[in-house]
Amino acid sequence: MRLANPSIALEAQRGRLFLWLPVCLSIGIGLYFFIRFEPLAGLVKILIGVNIALFVLAFFDRQTTSAILIRAFAFILLGFLLAILRTYTVAEPVLGWRYYGPIEGTIVAIDRSNANRPRITLAAPDLGKISKPRTPSYVRVSLHSDQGLEHLQPGARVRTLGSIAPPSGPVEPGGFDFQQYAWFKRLGAVGYSRKPVELVAPSNLNSYALRLFDLRMRIAGHVRGQIDGQTGAFSAAIITGDRSAIDPAMLDDLRASNLAHLLAISGLHMGLLVGFIFALVRYGLALMPYIALHWQTKKLGAVLALIAGFAYLQISGAAVATERAFIMVSVMLVGVLLDRPAITLRAVALAATILLVIRPESLMQAGFQMSFAATTALVASFEFLKHQRHWQALQFGRGWFLQPFMALFISSLIAGAATAPFAAFHFNQFAQFGLIANLGSVPVMGLLVMPSAVLAGLLAPFGLEALPFWIMGKGVEWILAVAHFVASMEGSARPVPKGSNMVLPLLGFGAVVFILWRGRARLLGPAICLTAFGLWANTPRPDVLISDTGRLIGVLQNQKRALNRERGSGFAARVWLENDGDKVAQVLAAGRYANFTDAMTVSVGTAKLGYLWSKKTLQAELDTYCHDTDILISPNWKQPVSGGCIHISQSYLRYNGSVSITLNKNGPEIKTARQITGARIWNAWWLRKSP
Repeated sequence: MRLANPSIALEAQRGRLFLWLPVCLSIGIGLYFFIRFEPLAGLVKILIGVNIALFVLAFFDRQTTSAILIRAFAFILLGFLLAILRTYTVAEPVLGWRYYGPIEGTIVAIDRSNANRPRITLAAPDLGKISKPRTPSYVRVSLHSDQGLEHLQPGARVRTLGSIAPPSGPVEPGGFDFQQYAWFKRLGAVGYSRKPVELVAPSNLNSYALRLFDLRMRIAGHVRGQIDGQTGAFSAAIITGDRSAIDPAMLDDLRASNLAHLLAISGLHMGLLVGFIFALVRYGLALMPYIALHWQTKKLGAVLALIAGFAYLQISGAAVATERAFIMVSVMLVGVLLDRPAITLRAVALAATILLVIRPESLMQAGFQMSFAATTALVASFEFLKHQRHWQALQFGRGWFLQPFMALFISSLIAGAATAPFAAFHFNQFAQFGLIANLGSVPVMGLLVMPSAVLAGLLAPFGLEALPFWIMGKGVEWILAVAHFVASMEGSARPVPKGSNMVLPLLGFGAVVFILWRGRARLLGPAICLTAFGLWANTPRPDVLISDTGRLIGVLQNQKRALNRERGSGFAARVWLENDGDKVAQVLAAGRYANFTDAMTVSVGTAKLGYLWSKKTLQAELDTYCHDTDILISPNWKQPVSGGCIHISQSYLRYNGSVSITLNKNGPEIKTARQITGARIWNAWWLRKSP
């Protein structure tokens, strides 16, 4: 393939340069999260000056090809600086040690933990003798006692006795960084309590956020009162975002059938809601001749749909996914008000730009990636189709009635294909029958469930919501039945091993080049995507994994990971096995190697691994183990040992976090979580001191 002259190729992009704005911002933001150090204040000042200079230079150099490159570098650097600004504006104290004692605070969020227990987020916590400057602004506590749960009300001041600690790092090097996630959520500590919850002060809804939270919980409770069982829990979740009553088994069915997106309040829900309101107002008023002739019903419908979308954003909790969806539909509705095409790639680019400026960290989240992957692919595909002769014949010819069904099929196929790599990478599974499930569920969601929810909301003040809720419940029952049926099919969810962290950036960039670039160079996009898939397929899994406490280790035996414990460290065990593409229970993985004990040696390839858990181990015994093994793991031993082995001690794990070991011809290759994450502000151990 012969590529065009670079200057000519760049000049050909002038009409589409705005579409590259969020791409440039994303490169800068991604670079900030990729580096392993925190930029110093002096360096940041220099970068700000350089960024201003680049924008000034681009302003005075409008006509040349060089101006395009200057703008690109300027916006990449701007994305880098925006990420720094956001990181420091959300800064809150982080607990620097494990704490056990009284925990008191105001309830500002209620959800459920991975163990399916009630979980509360407390604002303005009081942690006993810990001073206020060292106390986090928000802590999250899972409740393992059933006593006092009646006190879990928005704005209530409660107290319990529990254990909390700083947010933990990745459970394996290169894995999901919960410390980074918690930093942007302003969570300074997480933990659990096995004691009853006591009421300190009743609900005091003294802020707009708390009043919204209370309204959301009341609406969710009312919906569950109208619609029984998990059908009501699902209905409450898609209206208010409250998932506190969702059964984990139902979540598993939704994920295995690729229908979990119906539960998350995102683009589909917001689009269906504002679309229904827009159509209801526009075509309803068209039935009144005078209004239809004298009013701009289309623009009135857009205004009322925008108001409805904002109300939905507030009631549903204004999660990041919902904010993203609202920004996108707002851009499109404003396009209607300005008599501009509502659904274009420019609208998608504008929505992405707004969100990246407001929340740069959202780039790293699965919701952002999947949402914009699906939206960009759909808009680009239908922009291409509308110029095709066969599609125009289907749309305006005799078979026009088939066009909506074909559009549904094509949109489900395209959206599924666009989001599948991201879902597989983040959730380690590929829903093989997701297209079937979506074709059977999305029309019901759009034609029955969401319209019924809107009608129920309009009729609720008059006490007439029972019938719409009944209809909504029947629609949700169908969706859950489809999810269960598809999830029960053999091979419905295919496990996918974890790939290199470079896979998604390459996939995203390759797709963007193919969609946005003008000219033959766009064919480089698929080549980049194929390179990413090749990298993914050839990413090896570590031979040995060690948790940050050293309590859990996992060793590859005959391509299957054997764990040393049937219970405990369950989250790390589940993530390791999922990342291996091996969806088995921890107890089964622990049965793969019968000789695991708290004092053992095990052969891993050509190396010998030693493990000693006991705190009462003698120095001489440790030295013997070190002499007889290549790698010795002693998580409860602080002192150095002799014998020539690689020693992974308590202090080593505390400093470095989780560990992976890969054996190759040159010996063991050891990676730690700290090596991958680096010294960042969200894991700044040097800022944490003892109480």
